[in-house]
Amino acid sequence: MGGLAAAGCTGNSMDARESKNSNAAAAAAPVVHVLAVDDNLVERKLLERLLKNVSTSCTVTTAENGMKALEYLGLDDQQQDHSTITTTNAAIKQQQQKQVDLIITDYCMPGMTGYQLLKRIKESKVLKEVPVVVMSSENIPTRVNQCLKEGAEMFMLKPLKQADVNKLIMTTHKC
Repeated sequence: MGGLAAAGCTGNSMDARESKNSNAAAAAAPVVHVLAVDDNLVERKLLERLLKNVSTSCTVTTAENGMKALEYLGLDDQQQDHSTITTTNAAIKQQQQKQVDLIITDYCMPGMTGYQLLKRIKESKVLKEVPVVVMSSENIPTRVNQCLKEGAEMFMLKPLKQADVNKLIMTTHKC
């Protein structure tokens, strides 16, 4: 974007003070943390690259399946009887949960589908407000509607393109 701002200047170059302020503003930009979940390594790397092309303030963590994502988010043991968790243990667990601003998950994964992951995230008191985007190479209307009804922010078709990720970022206001 710096090139665009410089191109808008008609014959004037930025002085050192303006340049320093611009650099400080860029350095102070909030870092947005995205968790990308896909069982395909190539798809994970592609998504990471597309997100970083949108903004340098975007940090991407990847997980190879839904269980790894739950583990990373600190939700992997929520199937236990919640009546046995004391307030202290719940507070400790909440502190251990990783802060993410956006979760993007594949639908078809072994062990746990993206839909099941979405449901677990939306059941969490701490993470239910985090936008979740589900992606799939299959355009099945019932699947799309099911995910959106359960709380998915968007449903995207693979293979993802830069325009898709740009739209996603504009829709969720992340990165």
